[in-house]
Amino acid sequence: MIETINIDETLAERGSRYGKFKDHARISQEIKKVMQKTEGWEKLGDNGREALEMIAHKIARILNGDPNYADSWVDIAGYAKLVGDQLQGLDR
Repeated sequence: MIETINIDETLAERGSRYGKFKDHARISQEIKKVMQKTEGWEKLGDNGREALEMIAHKIARILNGDPNYADSWVDIAGYAKLVGDQLQGLDR
């Protein structure tokens, strides 16, 4: 039998961990706007841009929600490592 996922339960759990989505979205979008306005943004490839956007997303979750949730911090390190590895010739 396939387990049915209750989206309302999932959203409630995420909200308790990361705060209100509208507040998270505002923080995340402001960070991304600043990044995209810099000269360096144009020098990045798709993977660098995506990694920085995901890091901005994780930073917003930390600032808007539970700053002691280790997974958010580990995710930031992971995205940075993916780009660092790619720049060193490792394709993941």
